[in-house]
Amino acid sequence: MFMHLDVCYYIFILMAHMKSCCSWSVNNFLMTGPKAYLIYSSSVATGAQSGIEECKYQFAWDRWNCPERALQLSTHSGLRSANRETAFVHAISSAGVMYTLTRSCSLGDFDNCGCDDTRNGQLGGQGWLWGGCSDNVGFGETISKQFVDALETGQDARAAMNLHNNEAGRKAVKGTMKRTCKCHGVSGSCTTQTCWLQLPEFREVGNYLKEKYHKALKVDLLRGAGNSAASRGAIADTFSSISRKELVHLEDSPDYCLENKTLGLPGTEGRECIKKGKNLRRWEKRSCKRLCSDCSLAVEERKAETVSSCNCKFHWCCAVRCEQCRKTVTKYFCVKKGKGAKNDTASRRKTLRPKKKH
Repeated sequence: MFMHLDVCYYIFILMAHMKSCCSWSVNNFLMTGPKAYLIYSSSVATGAQSGIEECKYQFAWDRWNCPERALQLSTHSGLRSANRETAFVHAISSAGVMYTLTRSCSLGDFDNCGCDDTRNGQLGGQGWLWGGCSDNVGFGETISKQFVDALETGQDARAAMNLHNNEAGRKAVKGTMKRTCKCHGVSGSCTTQTCWLQLPEFREVGNYLKEKYHKALKVDLLRGAGNSAASRGAIADTFSSISRKELVHLEDSPDYCLENKTLGLPGTEGRECIKKGKNLRRWEKRSCKRLCSDCSLAVEERKAETVSSCNCKFHWCCAVRCEQCRKTVTKYFCVKKGKGAKNDTASRRKTLRPKKKH
């Protein structure tokens, strides 16, 4: 798997912070910064990458579509915003790292980590007991916090916001865990059950955080808050009063319809949208209205020919041979109003122009 350059830079900065950390303990297993870096770096990198990929999926048909520049929000203080999109990037990245570390633990990739059996044998509810092999989400939470939160070295409102959203991402993983049970009883009856917790598909975590994104809370603080002990205390009090499951932001989002080179925003002109298709979500069906019409742009229909492998057959031994099938597909794009009409008019004039007599 190849990583985008900005993802690699994000991981590089994160690892540099981790290498400089002091010793710390997990499950009574003493780890030093460099040693932890070597053991967990692959899972952390994979987790950060999965978080960004999920961000791109969740916002594929939104005006803001998780562009590469968004990744710099976590590493370049001069470019960071504090809007709800920044909040989502922090939450989904943090969730991705925690999720992957927990998954790696369950797969036995780490010698110092195994199932979470701390509640086994305890009554969980009516008719069921804790048992089996629960995914060790506590381990993933602890390690991911050491890595991801190390990026925030400031004490101002923006740092507090980022740390809050990092925590919200970790809460999302814990909040979407699934309880799996096995029945026990005579002749296949289900007299009692033993149950354990498992990670969901990461898509469920992404869906959960997308809902939180739409309900994100704006925190109003005085500009420059964080320059004194008193203001830092006020910041801490403000954020501590908000549920750590909620996403928070300090600034309103810019108009993503319009191109803004200063902010690195491309606008929605030229973006593709969806009008027809099977099994489309409501959000996808309304993408042309959201990206084009609501941004004062027209929808242009374009025909394109795609080539794909088809009618593949296995030939002994040992090759698979396929035919090349061509298919014409219709795609829709956002364009300036009048642009498509002008092109059509010019084309008709060219077609209807009378021939000169010789």
